[in-house]
Amino acid sequence: MDPKKQEKTTVETTASQNAEPAGMCPMVVSRERWGAAAPRSRDRLTDAAKRAVIHHTALWPCTGPQQCFVQLQHIQKLHMVHRGWDDIGYNFLVGEDGSVFEGRGWGIVGAHTKGNNHDSIGIAFIGDFNNQVPTSAALSAARQLLQCGVALGHLHPTYALLGHRDLADTECPGKLLYTQLQFLNHFTD
Repeated sequence: MDPKKQEKTTVETTASQNAEPAGMCPMVVSRERWGAAAPRSRDRLTDAAKRAVIHHTALWPCTGPQQCFVQLQHIQKLHMVHRGWDDIGYNFLVGEDGSVFEGRGWGIVGAHTKGNNHDSIGIAFIGDFNNQVPTSAALSAARQLLQCGVALGHLHPTYALLGHRDLADTECPGKLLYTQLQFLNHFTD
């Protein structure tokens, strides 16, 4: 078996085995299910992530599986083909219906916040949140994902929660999503 595939399978199997009994981890739609292309390469984080960086995709929102799958494939193509990255930039993405999608996954270095990827995970809300408030389902799913990351040891218990704008000159994750982040545990501006 290809070592990269074996590594991925081990990560997914471990997450599934550890997540289900705890009941705190959201159901994560796998890369295979949403039709992801294989990454060109993968670098592992050396320790549990110390920061979680929240983004928005600044594209149209998605509210159901098929619509989200099309959106995810579009984002991955944009990142890999047009930006030349090794994979989709985010570790996870969250749809408006509260669905969580595997991007790079736990323990993998992302490409979401230049100069800040080796000690963080990136979670992107699918949509543009400058003029739209994220749904309570999406916010709840992100909160649950963060708690899961701590429980599984992928996210340090004292992690800092940041918006992309806290680390770069950008509007991301959109003013209305950024406002909502302030009500989540671990928020640091």
